[in-house]
Amino acid sequence: MTADPEWRKSSYCGEGEACVHVLATPGHLVRVADRADPAHLVLATTQAAWADFLRAVKEHG
Repeated sequence: MTADPEWRKSSYCGEGEACVHVLATPGHLVRVADRADPAHLVLATTQAAWADFLRAVKEHG
C-alpha cells in the first residue's frame, strides 16, 4: 500500500487553508494548489523549473 502524498503549506501562510500548497515527489512533477487537495490544482511543472522559479523569487523577491 502506498501512502497518500503529503502536500506542504507555504511557510508564508497564516491561519486557515487560503494558502499555497506544494506537492513534490521524487522524479515527478511539482504540483501547486490553493489548498491541500489535488482537485484545486492550479499549476504543474517540472522540478527543475520549480527550482529555477524559487531561486528567482529569492533573488528578486
